[in-house]
Amino acid sequence: MGSCAKQILACSERVDSSAIVKLFLSAIRFATSPPLASMHDLKASAQEQLDYLLTEDEDAPLLIADDEVKSEAKQCTSTLLSRFMNLVDSIVADVDYISDAGNTELFQMYLSDLLWASQILTKLEAVGDFIATWVELSPKVVKIPEQAFSGSSSTAIKLKVLEVTGKVLDAIVYGKVILSTGKRLQMVEIWLPFARSVKWAVDLSTSDEDNETLLKFDREMWQSLESSFVLAILTLPSTKQAEILTEWLESKCARYPDLTEAFELWCYRSKIARRRLGFVETP
Repeated sequence: MGSCAKQILACSERVDSSAIVKLFLSAIRFATSPPLASMHDLKASAQEQLDYLLTEDEDAPLLIADDEVKSEAKQCTSTLLSRFMNLVDSIVADVDYISDAGNTELFQMYLSDLLWASQILTKLEAVGDFIATWVELSPKVVKIPEQAFSGSSSTAIKLKVLEVTGKVLDAIVYGKVILSTGKRLQMVEIWLPFARSVKWAVDLSTSDEDNETLLKFDREMWQSLESSFVLAILTLPSTKQAEILTEWLESKCARYPDLTEAFELWCYRSKIARRRLGFVETP
């Protein structure tokens, strides 16, 4: 066997698991480092490869997450979230803070990093703290796109915010994290009107620049978000469901999200509950 063939085979040897873990830890620290425009492409590449390491396809994932991996991922994303919280607080305190083009780009890069982080943590089954923090931040974050941005940048940021929120709602409604009824209600009350207004604005949009941005938020994403809202509503107390559905039916934007399924199930459950209670109350 020639030396060239030996070199090729050496590159194909099974990688030691400790080396994989070490590389993963270094990469996730880099991937969650403070956003810099000059490092955007490198970070995006690192994030893509980290996602690939954890992906189950025709082959088993290259990295099996242990406590060390999960702990480092949670710590890195916690630091990322803390920096984002500081940025949010700065914007809330002074809307003009974001008028600088650099700060606008910074906000967008943070959202991209958070979207990626939510996906990684979900794969690691360690998304609980991320969800709790996003729920806590939601009352502030939901106001920023409208108050601090305008034009196509506002639309792009609203859609990116919805993408992150969609991942959070997915984790909530599919049981990856358990939240109290009050927190689930808060998420619906904050983000349902926001999603409705954004979709309405998107449907009215006619400019080429906006359309290019909107194509990235495809039909499947809208449908996924709609399904998450329906499931989230159905986990709430019946009275709260009725209030939300009443508001939906009276809205000029009732077409999205389409809560027909939630309405039908509420009617069915309410009728069954009344029948059962009638049996209980019958002497």
